Amino acid sequence: MIMLSRKNGSEPENPRSKGIYLLPNLFTTSGLFAGFYAIVAAMRDDFANSAIAIFIAMIMDGLDGRVARLTNTQSAFGAEYDSLADVVSFGIAPSLVAYSWGLMSLGKLGWLVAFFYAAATALRLARFNSRIGKEDSRYFQGLPCPAAAGLIAAMIWVAHDYGVHRLWVIAAIVTLITGIFMVSSIRYYSFKDIDLKGHVPFVAVLAVLIMIVCVSIDPPLVLLTGFGCYVLSGPILALRRRYSLWRKMKRR
Repeated sequence: MIMLSRKNGSEPENPRSKGIYLLPNLFTTSGLFAGFYAIVAAMRDDFANSAIAIFIAMIMDGLDGRVARLTNTQSAFGAEYDSLADVVSFGIAPSLVAYSWGLMSLGKLGWLVAFFYAAATALRLARFNSRIGKEDSRYFQGLPCPAAAGLIAAMIWVAHDYGVHRLWVIAAIVTLITGIFMVSSIRYYSFKDIDLKGHVPFVAVLAVLIMIVCVSIDPPLVLLTGFGCYVLSGPILALRRRYSLWRKMKRR
Protein backbone atom coordinates (compact mmCIF):
# COMPACT_ATOMS: atom_id res chain seq x y z
CA MET A 1 0.00 0.00 0.00
CA ILE A 2 1.27 3.46 -0.87
CA MET A 3 1.29 5.75 2.16
CA LEU A 4 -0.21 9.21 1.76
CA SER A 5 0.76 12.25 3.79
CA ARG A 6 -0.42 15.83 4.27
CA LYS A 7 1.84 18.82 4.78
CA ASN A 8 0.42 22.13 5.97
CA GLY A 9 -3.07 21.13 4.90
CA SER A 10 -2.02 20.30 1.34
CA GLU A 11 -3.47 17.47 -0.74
CA PRO A 12 -2.07 13.95 -0.30
CA GLU A 13 0.97 13.40 -2.43
CA ASN A 14 2.56 10.24 -3.70
CA PRO A 15 6.07 9.93 -2.25
CA ARG A 16 7.19 8.03 -5.36
CA SER A 17 5.97 10.70 -7.83
CA LYS A 18 9.30 12.52 -7.76
CA GLY A 19 11.28 9.46 -8.83
CA ILE A 20 12.37 8.60 -12.36
CA TYR A 21 12.61 5.26 -14.12
CA LEU A 22 16.16 4.07 -14.69
CA LEU A 23 15.88 1.66 -17.62
CA PRO A 24 14.33 3.84 -20.38
CA ASN A 25 16.32 6.89 -19.29
CA LEU A 26 19.49 4.82 -19.43
CA PHE A 27 18.89 4.28 -23.15
CA THR A 28 18.18 7.99 -23.58
CA THR A 29 21.42 8.86 -21.78
CA SER A 30 23.31 6.41 -24.00
CA GLY A 31 21.93 8.15 -27.07
CA LEU A 32 22.89 11.52 -25.65
CA PHE A 33 26.40 10.23 -24.97
CA ALA A 34 26.68 8.95 -28.56
CA GLY A 35 25.61 12.33 -29.92
CA PHE A 36 28.12 14.13 -27.73
CA TYR A 37 30.86 11.71 -28.78
CA ALA A 38 30.05 12.42 -32.45
CA ILE A 39 30.88 16.08 -31.81
CA VAL A 40 34.13 15.22 -30.02
CA ALA A 41 35.17 12.82 -32.81
CA ALA A 42 34.45 15.48 -35.47
CA MET A 43 36.71 17.90 -33.61
CA ARG A 44 39.50 15.33 -34.12
CA ASP A 45 38.58 14.92 -37.82
CA ASP A 46 37.44 11.35 -37.09
CA PHE A 47 34.37 11.59 -39.27
CA ALA A 48 33.76 7.86 -39.70
CA ASN A 49 33.32 7.39 -35.96
CA SER A 50 31.25 10.58 -35.82
CA ALA A 51 28.81 9.11 -38.31
CA ILE A 52 28.72 5.75 -36.52
CA ALA A 53 28.04 7.50 -33.20
CA ILE A 54 25.03 9.28 -34.71
CA PHE A 55 23.63 5.96 -35.91
CA ILE A 56 24.15 4.49 -32.44
CA ALA A 57 22.20 7.45 -31.05
CA MET A 58 19.39 6.61 -33.48
CA ILE A 59 19.28 3.02 -32.22
CA MET A 60 19.16 4.18 -28.60
CA ASP A 61 16.42 6.68 -29.47
CA GLY A 62 14.36 3.92 -31.02
CA LEU A 63 14.81 1.65 -28.02
CA ASP A 64 14.07 4.01 -25.12
CA GLY A 65 10.44 4.58 -26.02
CA ARG A 66 9.79 0.93 -26.80
CA VAL A 67 11.43 -0.18 -23.56
CA ALA A 68 9.33 2.33 -21.62
CA ARG A 69 6.12 1.01 -23.20
CA LEU A 70 7.05 -2.66 -22.72
CA THR A 71 7.99 -2.16 -19.07
CA ASN A 72 5.19 0.34 -18.37
CA THR A 73 7.70 2.96 -17.25
CA GLN A 74 6.52 5.89 -19.35
CA SER A 75 6.69 9.29 -17.69
CA ALA A 76 6.52 12.99 -18.51
CA PHE A 77 10.12 13.32 -17.35
CA GLY A 78 11.24 10.64 -19.80
CA ALA A 79 9.43 12.32 -22.69
CA GLU A 80 11.01 15.70 -21.96
CA TYR A 81 14.45 14.18 -21.42
CA ASP A 82 14.16 12.28 -24.71
CA SER A 83 13.35 15.49 -26.62
CA LEU A 84 16.29 17.36 -25.10
CA ALA A 85 18.62 14.48 -25.91
CA ASP A 86 17.30 14.42 -29.49
CA VAL A 87 18.18 18.10 -29.92
CA VAL A 88 21.79 17.23 -29.14
CA SER A 89 22.04 13.89 -30.96
CA PHE A 90 20.08 14.80 -34.10
CA GLY A 91 20.42 18.59 -34.17
CA ILE A 92 23.64 19.89 -32.66
CA ALA A 93 25.77 16.82 -33.43
CA PRO A 94 24.96 16.46 -37.17
CA SER A 95 25.22 20.21 -37.75
CA LEU A 96 28.65 20.45 -36.10
CA VAL A 97 29.89 17.29 -37.82
CA ALA A 98 28.77 18.68 -41.18
CA TYR A 99 30.38 22.02 -40.33
CA SER A 100 33.71 20.41 -39.43
CA TRP A 101 33.58 18.17 -42.50
CA GLY A 102 32.72 20.69 -45.20
CA LEU A 103 30.73 23.75 -44.17
CA MET A 104 33.75 25.33 -42.52
CA SER A 105 35.08 26.20 -45.97
CA LEU A 106 32.13 28.54 -46.50
CA GLY A 107 33.07 30.78 -43.59
CA LYS A 108 30.17 32.68 -42.07
CA LEU A 109 27.66 31.17 -44.48
CA GLY A 110 28.79 27.70 -43.43
CA TRP A 111 28.06 28.12 -39.73
CA LEU A 112 24.79 29.87 -40.53
CA VAL A 113 23.68 26.83 -42.53
CA ALA A 114 24.74 24.59 -39.63
CA PHE A 115 22.80 26.78 -37.18
CA PHE A 116 19.72 26.69 -39.40
CA TYR A 117 19.78 22.90 -39.33
CA ALA A 118 20.14 22.83 -35.52
CA ALA A 119 17.32 25.35 -35.07
CA ALA A 120 15.11 23.42 -37.52
CA THR A 121 15.61 20.28 -35.43
CA ALA A 122 14.51 22.07 -32.25
CA LEU A 123 11.48 23.53 -34.01
CA ARG A 124 10.59 20.15 -35.50
CA LEU A 125 10.68 18.49 -32.07
CA ALA A 126 8.67 21.30 -30.43
CA ARG A 127 5.98 21.03 -33.09
CA PHE A 128 5.89 17.24 -32.78
CA ASN A 129 5.52 17.37 -28.98
CA SER A 130 2.74 19.97 -29.17
CA ARG A 131 0.69 17.84 -31.59
CA ILE A 132 0.94 14.42 -29.98
CA GLY A 133 -2.45 12.72 -30.18
CA LYS A 134 -3.90 15.36 -32.50
CA GLU A 135 -2.79 14.01 -35.88
CA ASP A 136 -2.74 10.78 -37.84
CA SER A 137 -0.05 8.66 -36.19
CA ARG A 138 0.67 6.91 -39.49
CA TYR A 139 2.42 10.03 -40.80
CA PHE A 140 4.90 12.61 -39.54
CA GLN A 141 4.48 16.25 -40.47
CA GLY A 142 7.91 17.21 -41.66
CA LEU A 143 10.99 15.06 -42.00
CA PRO A 144 11.78 13.24 -38.71
CA CYS A 145 15.02 14.57 -37.24
CA PRO A 146 16.63 11.10 -36.86
CA ALA A 147 16.16 10.52 -40.60
CA ALA A 148 17.68 13.92 -41.41
CA ALA A 149 20.65 13.18 -39.14
CA GLY A 150 20.98 9.73 -40.70
CA LEU A 151 21.25 11.18 -44.20
CA ILE A 152 23.99 13.63 -43.17
CA ALA A 153 25.89 10.97 -41.21
CA ALA A 154 25.68 8.43 -44.04
CA MET A 155 26.82 11.02 -46.59
CA ILE A 156 29.91 11.86 -44.53
CA TRP A 157 30.61 8.19 -43.82
CA VAL A 158 30.48 7.28 -47.53
CA ALA A 159 32.71 10.22 -48.45
CA HIS A 160 35.23 9.16 -45.80
CA ASP A 161 35.27 5.54 -47.00
CA TYR A 162 35.80 6.57 -50.62
CA GLY A 163 38.49 9.10 -49.76
CA VAL A 164 36.45 12.18 -50.67
CA HIS A 165 36.85 15.11 -48.28
CA ARG A 166 35.60 18.65 -47.74
CA LEU A 167 32.73 18.70 -50.24
CA TRP A 168 31.42 22.01 -48.97
CA VAL A 169 28.86 22.46 -51.78
CA ILE A 170 27.23 19.07 -51.20
CA ALA A 171 27.42 19.50 -47.43
CA ALA A 172 25.67 22.87 -47.62
CA ILE A 173 22.94 21.65 -49.99
CA VAL A 174 22.12 18.49 -48.02
CA THR A 175 22.20 20.27 -44.65
CA LEU A 176 20.00 23.10 -45.89
CA ILE A 177 17.47 20.86 -47.66
CA THR A 178 17.07 18.47 -44.74
CA GLY A 179 16.57 21.43 -42.41
CA ILE A 180 13.85 22.83 -44.69
CA PHE A 181 12.14 19.44 -44.94
CA MET A 182 12.07 19.11 -41.14
CA VAL A 183 10.08 22.33 -40.66
CA SER A 184 7.93 21.81 -43.75
CA SER A 185 4.39 20.42 -43.80
CA ILE A 186 5.40 17.49 -46.03
CA ARG A 187 4.08 14.20 -44.65
CA TYR A 188 6.35 11.20 -44.13
CA TYR A 189 5.26 7.66 -43.39
CA SER A 190 5.92 6.83 -39.72
CA PHE A 191 5.78 2.99 -39.87
CA LYS A 192 3.86 3.10 -36.57
CA ASP A 193 0.97 1.06 -37.94
CA ILE A 194 3.24 -1.97 -38.43
CA ASP A 195 2.36 -4.60 -35.84
CA LEU A 196 5.64 -6.07 -34.61
CA LYS A 197 3.91 -8.25 -32.02
CA GLY A 198 1.54 -10.04 -34.38
CA HIS A 199 2.09 -12.83 -36.87
CA VAL A 200 3.95 -11.98 -40.06
CA PRO A 201 4.32 -13.96 -43.28
CA PHE A 202 7.50 -15.85 -44.01
CA VAL A 203 8.29 -13.42 -46.83
CA ALA A 204 8.57 -10.58 -44.30
CA VAL A 205 11.18 -12.49 -42.30
CA LEU A 206 13.08 -13.24 -45.50
CA ALA A 207 12.98 -9.55 -46.47
CA VAL A 208 14.46 -8.53 -43.10
CA LEU A 209 17.21 -11.13 -43.56
CA ILE A 210 18.05 -9.81 -47.03
CA MET A 211 18.12 -6.24 -45.69
CA ILE A 212 20.58 -7.23 -42.95
CA VAL A 213 22.82 -8.94 -45.51
CA CYS A 214 22.75 -5.87 -47.79
CA VAL A 215 23.66 -3.55 -44.94
CA SER A 216 26.53 -5.85 -43.97
CA ILE A 217 28.03 -5.71 -47.47
CA ASP A 218 28.55 -1.94 -47.46
CA PRO A 219 26.92 -0.27 -44.42
CA PRO A 220 27.55 3.42 -45.28
CA LEU A 221 26.45 3.13 -48.90
CA VAL A 222 23.32 1.11 -48.08
CA LEU A 223 22.39 3.48 -45.27
CA LEU A 224 22.91 6.50 -47.53
CA THR A 225 20.67 4.93 -50.17
CA GLY A 226 17.99 4.03 -47.63
CA PHE A 227 17.87 7.40 -45.90
CA GLY A 228 18.10 9.22 -49.23
CA CYS A 229 15.06 7.34 -50.53
CA TYR A 230 13.12 8.08 -47.34
CA VAL A 231 13.96 11.79 -47.45
CA LEU A 232 12.81 11.95 -51.08
CA SER A 233 9.68 9.87 -50.43
CA GLY A 234 7.92 12.78 -48.75
CA PRO A 235 8.13 15.27 -51.64
CA ILE A 236 7.43 12.51 -54.19
CA LEU A 237 4.27 11.38 -52.39
CA ALA A 238 3.19 15.01 -51.94
CA LEU A 239 3.54 15.65 -55.67
CA ARG A 240 1.69 12.43 -56.40
CA ARG A 241 -1.21 13.47 -54.15
CA ARG A 242 -1.35 16.89 -55.79
CA TYR A 243 -1.34 15.29 -59.23
CA SER A 244 -4.18 12.94 -58.26
CA LEU A 245 -6.18 15.87 -56.88
CA TRP A 246 -5.55 17.87 -60.05
CA ARG A 247 -6.79 14.98 -62.20
CA LYS A 248 -9.96 14.65 -60.15
CA MET A 249 -10.67 18.36 -60.43
CA LYS A 250 -10.00 18.26 -64.17
CA ARG A 251 -12.51 15.44 -64.66
CA ARG A 252 -15.20 17.53 -63.01
